[in-house]
Amino acid sequence: MKGGQSTALSPELARLQEEIRGYAEGFGLDFFETIFEMVPSDTINSLAAQEGFPVRYPHWRFGMNYDQYSKGYEWGLQKIYEMVINTNPAYAYLMSSNSYVDQKTVMAHVYGHVDFFKNNYWFSKTNRKMLDSMANHAVRIRRYMDQYGQDDVENFIDLCLSLDNLIDPHSQFNEPKGGTKFNTQTDDARIVTPEPGRLKVDRGYMEKYINPPEFIEAQRVKMAAQSKQEHKFPKSPERDIMLFLMEHAPLTEWQQDVLRMIRDETYYFLPQMQTKIMNEGWASYWHSEIMTTRALKDNEIIDFADHHAGVLVMQPGKVNPYKVGIELFRDIEDRWNRGRFGKEYEECTNLKERQHWDKKLGLGRKKIFEVRKVCNDITFIDEYLTPEFVDRFKLYTYEYNKRTGQHEIVDRNFDNVKNKLLSGLTNQGQPNISISDGNFENRGEILLSHKHLGTDLDMKYARETMRSIYLMWSRPVHIETELEGRKRLFTYNHNHEFVAKD
Repeated sequence: MKGGQSTALSPELARLQEEIRGYAEGFGLDFFETIFEMVPSDTINSLAAQEGFPVRYPHWRFGMNYDQYSKGYEWGLQKIYEMVINTNPAYAYLMSSNSYVDQKTVMAHVYGHVDFFKNNYWFSKTNRKMLDSMANHAVRIRRYMDQYGQDDVENFIDLCLSLDNLIDPHSQFNEPKGGTKFNTQTDDARIVTPEPGRLKVDRGYMEKYINPPEFIEAQRVKMAAQSKQEHKFPKSPERDIMLFLMEHAPLTEWQQDVLRMIRDETYYFLPQMQTKIMNEGWASYWHSEIMTTRALKDNEIIDFADHHAGVLVMQPGKVNPYKVGIELFRDIEDRWNRGRFGKEYEECTNLKERQHWDKKLGLGRKKIFEVRKVCNDITFIDEYLTPEFVDRFKLYTYEYNKRTGQHEIVDRNFDNVKNKLLSGLTNQGQPNISISDGNFENRGEILLSHKHLGTDLDMKYARETMRSIYLMWSRPVHIETELEGRKRLFTYNHNHEFVAKD
C-alpha cells in the first residue's frame, strides 16, 4: 500500500487467496493481478473517505467523509468489508476485524470486481495507473498551496468539484474535436457585421430602385446571420464544460492545472457510476457462486447466509444495486438456459406454456459474460428488465404516505417503472447541460442549455453551479431551460444576482 497503515496477509490468508483465485479462474473470470493488504478499521475508513486511494490532495471534504465513516462504524450503523481499486495491478484491502468467512467472501467478491474492471467496455479507457496519478496530483496541489496559499487553492478546488458533473459521459469514446481557441482576456468578443453589399448604381436617382431599403435590410440580416454562424463559439453544443473552461476561461496556469487534475479524476470515476448496478451485481453473483459451490465449509453456512442476506436487503421505494444486479444476472442466465428469449417466446400468448418454457439450451453462462462485457447500467436495464422480473421483486413505484407512515405502491405499470429506473440512471440522474454559446450576445458571456427530460432544474443548485462558472469565466452566465412548462432564461450577473428573464 502506498501510504497508510497496512500489513501483508498472514500465511493462512495468503493460502486462502490462492484457493479463491483458483476457484475464480475455474469459473472463467479473467482479472488483473490482485494484491490484497490487511488494514485496521480506521485505515479502511480513511481509504473510503478518499474514494479508495491512500494518497490524495489535502481537502476538507476528505476529512468530513472520514468523520462520517468513523462515526458510522463506531455506532454500528455501517461497516466496510472491503475496498478495491481499478488499477493494474488491482489493490484490494481487507479489514483486519472481519471474520474468516467474511475474508473468503470478500476475496471472491473482489475477483468479480476486478474481472469487471478489466473486461467491461466502459472501463476500457480508464487510467490503470491512477494510483500513481493520484499521488502526483497530491504533490502538485500541495506545491501550489505552498506557493499561492492553502485557502486560495482549496477554494478553487471547491469550484472545480462543484462542476464535476458537467462532463460528457461519452467523450472518451469519441474522436477528439478541434475547436477555435478563444481567450476572453485578449480576444475581441464583439462580432462586427460587415456593411451589406450594394449593387453598383451609375445614376443617383436610380439608387432607391436598384437598392431599395427592404433589399438592403434583407441583405443585412442575411450577412449578420452568416457572420454569427462563422463566429459561433463553440461550433456545436459542448457538454464537457470542465474542458471548455480549462481551455478558454481566463485562468492562471496553476488554476488550469488544478482543473485538469480534477477533471481527470472525474473521468476515472465515471465508469463506476455508469455501472454501479452491474458491477456490484456481477461481484455479488460470483462471490455467491464461489462460496456456495466451492469455498464454504459446513460450519460457515449460517454466517455467510446472514451476511449475504444483509447485503441484498431492499426496502420499498429504494433500489439496492447489489440486489437488482445479482438477480438480473441470474434471471438472464436462467432465461438463456431455458431459451426464454427471441421471437418464438415473445409471441407465445399461452400463459401456462410460457411458465413451463424450457428449450434446455444451456446458453446462460455464456450470455452473462457477454452482457458483462458490453453493457452499462442503462443498457442492462433497458435490454433485460422484464415485467416478470419487476413483479417478482416488486420494483414498483412507491410514495411515502404521511397519513399511514408507510411507503405505498402508486404504479405497477411495467413501462412506467422501467422509464423511472432509466431516468434515474441517465446521466447519473444529473441534468443534461451543455454550452451552446460562449460569446452570447457578442459580449463573451456564456449561454448554457438545459435539455429538459421531464424534470425541472433545481434552481438552488442551478444558481450555485452558475456562480462557480461565473467565478471562472469572469463574465455573466445564462441558462435556457423549461420551467413549469414554459421556456425561461436565467442569468447570473456581475452583481452576483440570479435573475429570470422572460
